[in-house]
Amino acid sequence: MRADAQKNYDRLLTVARDVVSEQGADASLRDVARRADVGLGTLYRHFPTREALIEALLRADVDELTAKAADLEVSSTPEDALLTWLRGCVALNHEYRGVSALFTAALEDTGSALHDSCVALHDIGARLLDRAHATGVARPTVDGTDLFALVAALAWLYDQPSLAPRADHLFDVIATAILPTHQHTGFPE
Repeated sequence: MRADAQKNYDRLLTVARDVVSEQGADASLRDVARRADVGLGTLYRHFPTREALIEALLRADVDELTAKAADLEVSSTPEDALLTWLRGCVALNHEYRGVSALFTAALEDTGSALHDSCVALHDIGARLLDRAHATGVARPTVDGTDLFALVAALAWLYDQPSLAPRADHLFDVIATAILPTHQHTGFPE
């Protein structure tokens, strides 16, 4: 990529992170281009769809969360590893409001730019859950699909102004449903 094109790409991602954090996954692409001081055509050359832009924003965060979960898989208790993954997923979904619906849809759509990221995120969560099942700390009736759905539900709770004050409590309620021996730990900032 030419130096000026790389500069535009990097600038678009930096600005898009701010705009999407402010407006959610349905953020105006026109706002992204305007704030990045590039034309809409430049934005579309780098990111032909909203999903491609969101996927580019999420890739580093998802890869980091996946790598952290893989480390926790061998360095932490099954309960701690699963709870850390769950908190990380909820925080990621909360940071980019509205991305939960994209993740859910992309999990089934192999043509989606988000598909591989969603599968990786789902798979590491399912592995951590399987590990918790194997040690008897996780409810056996909860599977990886349930876990992914609960992430979306928890992220939605944190996004609701009227429910946000209760979201930490509700996180613990859900964590206890998954891990019956879970004790209140709160949701770290």
